[in-house]
Amino acid sequence: QVHLVESGGGLVQAGASLNLSCETNGRTSARYAMGWFRQAPGEERRFVASITWTGDRTYYPDSVKGRFTISRDKGQNTVYLQMVNLNPEDTAVYYCAADPSIVKLTTAPSLWGQGTQVTVSS
Repeated sequence: QVHLVESGGGLVQAGASLNLSCETNGRTSARYAMGWFRQAPGEERRFVASITWTGDRTYYPDSVKGRFTISRDKGQNTVYLQMVNLNPEDTAVYYCAADPSIVKLTTAPSLWGQGTQVTVSS
């Protein structure tokens, strides 16, 4: 069974940068579109960024566009999220996501990671 394992969360001050990473744990030949979602306390889980298996297309909501960058290792189910100029509204649990059947991964992936906390203090 394939699992997603995230790392890189933490506590930072507003304006700082933080990098997250996620990799699959388990043998698989599947080619996953991968992405990140986040969930703040009392809110629903929201799409943050995604990237196609080939890495040629990336997707972001307006709330993070220009500040967050998603990338992946070519040919690998490993994905990164570089976050710059963080603000307190970015505080949330960040979840890695993956799906082998969706090209533009913005909702309802088949795999979720366990989540990593990102806290931005003002």
